[in-house]
Amino acid sequence: MPDPSPAFGREATSRPSRASLRTAVVWDVLKDALDRRVEATGKDALDVLDTGGGSGNFAVPVARLGHRVTVVDPSPNALFALGRRAAEAGVADLVSGVQGDVRGLFDVVGREGYDAVLCHGVLEYVDDPAEGVRNAVAALRPGGSLSLLAAGVGGAVLARALAGHFTEARHALTDPAGRWGAGDPVPRRFTAEQLAELADGAGLEVGAVHGVRVFADLVPGVLVDTEPGAAEALLKLEAAAAELPSFHAVATQLHVLGEKRA
Repeated sequence: MPDPSPAFGREATSRPSRASLRTAVVWDVLKDALDRRVEATGKDALDVLDTGGGSGNFAVPVARLGHRVTVVDPSPNALFALGRRAAEAGVADLVSGVQGDVRGLFDVVGREGYDAVLCHGVLEYVDDPAEGVRNAVAALRPGGSLSLLAAGVGGAVLARALAGHFTEARHALTDPAGRWGAGDPVPRRFTAEQLAELADGAGLEVGAVHGVRVFADLVPGVLVDTEPGAAEALLKLEAAAAELPSFHAVATQLHVLGEKRA
């Protein structure tokens, strides 16, 4: 079976792609959670909901594992691309796209109908992140897993500082929403503690918190692409740092995984 990672496999040289460097940590954690759910339920195929799943960066690889995936996204163009990607991957029968968003989630899907829910890159853009997490958890069956991925404050501060934008870095550090200024395209960022609190308040038993893209966004691309073994070494470094709380504060993204309480 082909590698079902979001990077859609590796190059012929087995060198990790730039995309896989940014998604590998989340994918590994998510796949382990799905495997545990399969073992716990005894089902061969799970029902998975991907809120804000767009064109299927995670939905299609999850379907390639044999699971049924419903993607809810507000963009018709993204859903069209999702259908095309699923067809090209040979999993069109396992992936369905529905236009909607996490705020009105139960206008388009049912409650407690899913073994796993993905909420990736959504909370930054909704008016009420707590409501978004509550809806995601409410869509889960008891014991189901929620994969929550959102932008981290510390990563933005570090990136602006390293780019020489020190005033913007300081603004992001002190701004309640973690924004570096009026031109910031991301409406909101989080700390690991804030994401964990949102998950806990929504009825989730938090099992793991990971820092994502701790180094991948800071290392010059030319180094990764040209230095022999650099991509593989960076991938291993990202995996090693992801679980350490000391690196959560500088990660570009933060990932929380938990299970719905009975």
